[in-house]
Order: sequence, then structure tokens, then C-alpha cells
Amino acid sequence: MTFRETIAFNDKPVAEGGSRIQLVCPAAVRGLVFVAVLALLLATPLRAQSLIADLSEHLVAITTGFVGVDVLLFGAVQPPNDPELAGQPPGDVVVVVRGPEGSQTLHRKAKVAGIWMNTASLTFGQVPSFYAVAASRPLQEIAEDTVLAANGIGLDHLDFDLPAAKASGPLRDEWRQGLIRAKQREGLYVPSVGQVSLIGDALFRSEVYFPTNVPTGVYQAQVFLFQDGQVVSAQVIPLSVSKVGLEAELFDFAHGQSGAYGLIAVILALVAGWVGHLIFRRD
Repeated sequence: MTFRETIAFNDKPVAEGGSRIQLVCPAAVRGLVFVAVLALLLATPLRAQSLIADLSEHLVAITTGFVGVDVLLFGAVQPPNDPELAGQPPGDVVVVVRGPEGSQTLHRKAKVAGIWMNTASLTFGQVPSFYAVAASRPLQEIAEDTVLAANGIGLDHLDFDLPAAKASGPLRDEWRQGLIRAKQREGLYVPSVGQVSLIGDALFRSEVYFPTNVPTGVYQAQVFLFQDGQVVSAQVIPLSVSKVGLEAELFDFAHGQSGAYGLIAVILALVAGWVGHLIFRRD
């Protein structure tokens, strides 16, 4: 059984920018940010552990030269100031990065009279266009499956919107796994859990890679702090992925003025053919 997908996500460019952006935070600047974050946390009295996190950049700019990029997520965990909880072990940090959700149609192909054809299809709703997870320890050691599922952590716990009347039981799971495999082949669903590196007892960092075909839109970087298998603190950080420059203008024109774009494309094709005829014709 072979699955093929058709993506139906919104893809809107935003304001024009300059050349390709390098999402690199200088070491000195990162060091100052880490110190500032830690100082802020330690200045706030809390009975339970808490966290604060941020991204090195809040905009991934896609230009004609875009070749993918790593975005740094960093933060700090504040230990409890209550003397009764002073001996509490440090918690676990889990990061989930989700792309904008949308509908997606998956087609099942089978051989009919020796020819591969689409024999069935299902449309899923609320499908993240991108999904990646990183953790300070294996997820199975951090929390039970019920807790992970309640927070949508891990590919096994992604809850796609699919009416039960269309697929249920083993058939539903078969289609669901087919959709995940299709997204993994595109590089948009990271199959393995990434690493959240702990620095000392308070600081942490992790990097998320966005490939060249990353969809545009507003992403969410969800940061969870677990203690004894339960979420004790969480934060959501927005991240925008947008087309900029000439590519954004062409995209906007093609979708906003589709008739004029098609006419211009036909005229250019005719002119190119005529010029080629003049160059290569024989007297």
C-alpha cells in the first residue's frame, strides 16, 4: 500500500526584506542573555520550579537562496525558594515545535490492471505543517503516555482531526501512520527526539532545524518543565516563517492576480519559443 499526500496549508508571504538571514546569535550576546535570564529567575521567589525561555530569532526569512537553518532555543529553570523543597531534584525540559495547522488529503495508491492508481483518499484536519520534539531525557523516562498524549508530545500522540465515520479502529491508525510517514519523507516531521542540553542546574538549550521546504506561517515553540512525571510549568514562544524579497512578491502576485500572472506566463513562453526559433532556424 502506497500513500501520497496533497498539502492544503495557507502560504502567505509578508513584508519584503533583504538578503538571506543567518539565524546565528553571537557567543557574547548569548552569554549575556543567559546571565540576564538566570538573574531574572533567581530574583523571583517561587514555591515550585518554573522556567523562562526564548529563541535566538523570531523570524525565519525564506529567500531564493534559503538552504535551511538552525534556530536556537534557550532558557533557564528556577529552583524552588521554599526551604521545604530545597532538596527537590531538577526537572526535565521538553520542547515541541509545531507549524501552522491545516487540512491535508492523503491518497492511497494500488495497482489496478497493472497500473498504479489512486483508489482511496481521506482528508485530515488540524494537521501541523511541521513537527519536532526535543527533550533532556527519553520521553518514556519523563512521563507516562497519558501525560504525553494530553500535551501532544511525540509523534505517537499527535491527534489529527478525522471523523470516526470515515475511518475507525485499525484502519484509522493505518491512515494516520501513512500521513506521518509522508511528512517524514518530506523532512517536515522529525522522526527522532532531539536533545535538550542542560548547562549546570539552571540553564538549557536546544536547536531546531528548519529545512528548505519548510512551510510559511506562525509556528509555536512549546517548552514544558516536568517534575515527577507531571507538567509544573510551560511557555509558548511564537516564531514566524515568511517569504521575503522577490520570491514573496512573485508569490503574492501569482495568488492575488492569478489571471494576469497566467497571461504573462503564456506571453513569455510564446516569446521564448519565437526567439528560439529565430536563433536555431536554418536558412
